[in-house]
Amino acid sequence: MKSWNEIPYDIQRVISNTAVAPGAYILKFKKNYPFIAGQVLALGVSKEIEPRYYSIASPENDELISILYTERVEGKLTPMLSLLKPGENIMVSKPFGTFTHVKPSPVFIAAGTGIAPFMSMLLTGKASGVTLIHGAPYPEYFYYSDTLISRLGENYIRCCSRCQPGCLFVGRVTDFVKQWNDLDVNRPYYLCGSAEMVVETRDILISRGVPVSNINSEIYF
Repeated sequence: MKSWNEIPYDIQRVISNTAVAPGAYILKFKKNYPFIAGQVLALGVSKEIEPRYYSIASPENDELISILYTERVEGKLTPMLSLLKPGENIMVSKPFGTFTHVKPSPVFIAAGTGIAPFMSMLLTGKASGVTLIHGAPYPEYFYYSDTLISRLGENYIRCCSRCQPGCLFVGRVTDFVKQWNDLDVNRPYYLCGSAEMVVETRDILISRGVPVSNINSEIYF
């Protein structure tokens, strides 16, 4: 990972930093550079703390950048991000990344905050015929669920690993993909989450007949 001495950046003022679930926030600040849905940027509060990369969750035409993140108690940056108030400064790099090309009728598979790039794609209107599979431990961590229910209906599938049986699939994303009756090997698949989740999901898709060329991924470190 590059240091701040190697990354061009601006200082932006925080517009809002809103808690959306326990330990989860949406940070907003002014957009200074155009971006492509699916791209990431680096954030920081001090040159002494190494930059961390976050996917942009807002649509391309929005005046503000939205970043979805979770606070890691053991982390160096996120405990400081969570304390930021409107008007305070934050270090922001130019957007970058290549997780931006979406074919028709994609299947988006995300865990936790890995849903961010897919929200940007959906809100920008760059993805049609979408099925979105999202994994989270509890119902409150299905970010943007009202918007997704409205836009995708039954093509929005929530996999809740620590829920009681009810209206959601009980289990991890990988559990769902293993038994998904509507899995279509000809559709393009886009994965975003931890390295463990992405690798395991990719292996399951391949074992079920999805060509490697139909699988694209973005890993959160």
